[in-house]
Amino acid sequence: MLLWVSVLVLAPVSGQFEAVPKAVISLHPPWTVFFKGEAVTLTCHVSHIYTAKNRELYQWYLGTEILREIPGNTLKVQDSGEYKCQTQNSLLSDGVTLIFSTAKLILQAPPSVFEGDSVTLKCQANVDLALKNKTLYKNGKMLKILDESSSFHIQQAGLKDNGEYHCAGSEINCSFSSNRIKIQVQELFPHPVLRSRPSWTTSGKQLTLICETQLPPQKSDAQLQFRFFRDGQIVEAGSKNFLKIQNPSSGMSKGPSYYWCEAHTVTSNVCKKSQKSQIHVEVPVSHPVLTLSPPRAQALEGLRVTLHCEARRGSPPILYQFYHGDVLLRGRSAHTAGGASFSITLTAESSGKYSCTADNGFGPQRSDTRSLSVTVPASRPILTLRVPGTRAVVGDVMELHCEVHKGSPPILYRFYHDDVLLGSRWPPSGRGTSFNLPLTPEHSGSYACEADNGLGAQRSDTASLRVTVPASRPVLTFRVPGTQAVVGDVMELHCEAHRGSPPILYRFYHDDVFLGSSSAPSGGRASFNLSLTPEHSGSYACEADNGLGAQRSEVVPLNVTVPASRPILTLRAPGDQAFPGDVMELHCEAHRGSPPILYRFYHDNVILGSSSVPSGGGASFNLSLTAEHTGNYSCEADNGLGAQCSETVTLSISGGRTSDPSRNPSNSDPQEPTYYNVPGWIELQPVYSNVNPKGGDVVYSEVRRIQEGNKHAVASDSALRLLWTYLPSHGPIASPQPYSAQGSSVIYSQVKAESFLTSTAESAHTPCTPSNLGGQRH
Repeated sequence: MLLWVSVLVLAPVSGQFEAVPKAVISLHPPWTVFFKGEAVTLTCHVSHIYTAKNRELYQWYLGTEILREIPGNTLKVQDSGEYKCQTQNSLLSDGVTLIFSTAKLILQAPPSVFEGDSVTLKCQANVDLALKNKTLYKNGKMLKILDESSSFHIQQAGLKDNGEYHCAGSEINCSFSSNRIKIQVQELFPHPVLRSRPSWTTSGKQLTLICETQLPPQKSDAQLQFRFFRDGQIVEAGSKNFLKIQNPSSGMSKGPSYYWCEAHTVTSNVCKKSQKSQIHVEVPVSHPVLTLSPPRAQALEGLRVTLHCEARRGSPPILYQFYHGDVLLRGRSAHTAGGASFSITLTAESSGKYSCTADNGFGPQRSDTRSLSVTVPASRPILTLRVPGTRAVVGDVMELHCEVHKGSPPILYRFYHDDVLLGSRWPPSGRGTSFNLPLTPEHSGSYACEADNGLGAQRSDTASLRVTVPASRPVLTFRVPGTQAVVGDVMELHCEAHRGSPPILYRFYHDDVFLGSSSAPSGGRASFNLSLTPEHSGSYACEADNGLGAQRSEVVPLNVTVPASRPILTLRAPGDQAFPGDVMELHCEAHRGSPPILYRFYHDNVILGSSSVPSGGGASFNLSLTAEHTGNYSCEADNGLGAQCSETVTLSISGGRTSDPSRNPSNSDPQEPTYYNVPGWIELQPVYSNVNPKGGDVVYSEVRRIQEGNKHAVASDSALRLLWTYLPSHGPIASPQPYSAQGSSVIYSQVKAESFLTSTAESAHTPCTPSNLGGQRH
């Protein structure tokens, strides 16, 4: 069986293997203080290993400036200051400060003092000064009265000699004091360190112990001696600083041995020893075992688990390291048997494989892995509602996405609308899942979701949703005071969409021309009022718009009914006078009024008959005259909006036809007569003249009857017709022409124009009212 051994190794001493030497300055004489005018020789020392091979120049510095560069290593100076030297292959030396004093009394000492040195302090007076005695002081206290040599000797300098020195002397009535010098005794070399090469070896192999220390550059020429000890016995002594030992494991039955070494000067005035090091047998660590406490393959998040790693064999100290996968968690050093432990608080990220290593310097040994599954309760989920646009609209497919930030799968997600379960999902990864819902108006409300992985269901915050319903096609209706739309009525256009989320903007159109708009902030309907004129007949429509596309109603036609205006009654007879047997035309016409118009004709407020005009205009009624037809005539126009009565026209029927030569027309205008329902045609040539040349409100139509042979003998011998009307504001319709004839008779009647005949006919006019029509008016 192989045994592995090692030696306790201490920290290395810096500078032992310094590659570049450092220059050192020595003084002759070996003082740092001189009288002004004296000289001192400086010598620059560099290791002979470098100077022998390279003949180099020596650079001398005074302060920071180069003083001189010479091939020799000595320099004589007489100026105060700090001096340094170096070569191309050396480091710059430490500075040496020289003082060339003008004082009467100086104290001289070497620039540096090391332990074990023989040191001389010299108190020197100027040549022109004769002092009776000189006294040396240390730290302000008298140390010694100097003899004639003026020197003070320290045989082996030590820490006890540290302090501030000066000397003093007196002449007649005068005392003198020197400069002050501080002596700090430096260590000649540090305590040695015992090292082994190699640091460990197998049983039976050679092991080298090295006693390492280092002299300062100023004492590089000093010689040291070394001694090696084992358990208090000198094993070897001499100038060699190493010791080779064979089979360090032999004799281990008595326990490990202790080794140390000493380094001393040749004169043995300085001697130092290393610390004791024990050589003992080290056993490499065995394969460690990792255990978990509590020993569960599954554990809840937040549980504290202890990982314990232990190697059954192995020399301490042993470094144990714990790993999660390949990630180092922590290291623990065990200086005794029993292994090391490490505790963690489980999180979601703690699931995985764990292992540990043990290492006591012979290479790490890794344990088998242990698996640990951390079950994390589902966190509170977050519900997100996603719709295609900026608003949730009926017909959209809304995605309900529910997700937890942490939680061990599998996780059951449930979706709720107003606390009613919509559905559930089991996503494979457990992170999140979605539920799609085609939207209807009933889907407005509150939504939530739950996440449950068996460790308690967690519910999300409530998310509110308002499903926007596009406006349906609106319905346009008219509202008027009566059963039909009449000019002057205020008509209400009523537009209503039976479905649609508010607010809804309603727009109203007439023949595709925008009339106006009205908003319904809470939904429902809107109205628009319109004062009707005849021009408002046409097609109407309305639109409903709640931001999801305007919807237009069906076109609704409207016929604005114009009430019949007051009609004008005109009597038309064949000739210039009405005679029994004539057929007279009663013509009634309203200039305004929506058809159909029903015209009624009255004689002395007794209805004669009626005539309906489907497309508007006037209507006529023919009457075969008798003597009883003398009287007042009127007519009515009625289109269902109230009957309008004409002015009364008075008719006189003559008893017979006689000629009246006294009524000669002053003007005549022959025209071709028109006949209505005449039994036999008699061609007459009527001549008209105005018998009221002064004008005024009364118009007389004069008709002269002229018979021309027996051309129409088969018919009656005369015919009458009122064809000439004189309007005072317009003048005669035809230009009057002079006319003279024999055998003619004149008939005239009084006629009042529609717009201005009130004064003449008012006394004879009786309004057509149901009271004076005997209830026969319709």
